[in-house]
Amino acid sequence: MRAVQALRERRQGGVLVTVMAVRGHSPRDAGAKMVVSAERVWATVGGGNLEAVAIERARAMLTAGSREPEVLEFALSDKAPFQQAVQCCGGEVKLLLEPLPVVPAVAIFGIGHVGLELARILARHDLELHLIDSRPDQLTPERLSVLDDAIAGVHVHHVPVLPELVVGELPPGTHALIMTHDHAEDAALCDAALRNGQLATIGLIGSRAKWTRFRHKLAEDGNSAETIARITTPIGLPDLPGKEPAVIAVGVAAWLLQQFVAERNSAPVHREAEA
Repeated sequence: MRAVQALRERRQGGVLVTVMAVRGHSPRDAGAKMVVSAERVWATVGGGNLEAVAIERARAMLTAGSREPEVLEFALSDKAPFQQAVQCCGGEVKLLLEPLPVVPAVAIFGIGHVGLELARILARHDLELHLIDSRPDQLTPERLSVLDDAIAGVHVHHVPVLPELVVGELPPGTHALIMTHDHAEDAALCDAALRNGQLATIGLIGSRAKWTRFRHKLAEDGNSAETIARITTPIGLPDLPGKEPAVIAVGVAAWLLQQFVAERNSAPVHREAEA
């Protein structure tokens, strides 16, 4: 259903409600589906009290952060208590409620040698992957064909001018990785990311000297020291030897997976950027 994909891309939780089985008469046949979010409902499993109870239970699951599916059984009778579906169809209905998890979202700014290797690794995970580059030749179908079998949802952003504008289009809670070919572009992206205020983490690739210059420039542009400290640099595993793009990408991917675990455990996902 389009609603499922829309919730996934927006990083919003939901519950998929499916009519598992029907015995006798019921408003909908087995296989009918409905999607419930905290604010909206898409489609229907039959309306009436049956549907109202399913929506109420789905939203309780969302509030509780439930990850396990649940089964609800209803006897459709005008003599049934409210929680059992007061409807006179006379049948029995079994509903399956499946939580739709909020998957991580990652934005890679700069799909050069390291960026592409990193995209190849992350594409093997269940997440939403945004690829951004100001150079059209870095985002050609031929070059990105290595991601054709991706498990992740891959979103390609062609932005030849002002790629920092993409920051405002990213869903809340996105992990942003800044690794473009141009230091001025990286600096503009860092500033835009800090001003966004809704990103989960901001990672910057580069040396200590690069970060020293960036930190001073960000401060001059009005960012506080506390805000600037939201940028993690360098990213990756510092003890992993080698400067080859594939090695750097492995280290960055491992660091990012640690952030996902911390996010799931509601632990802090930012650390102080190194001086």
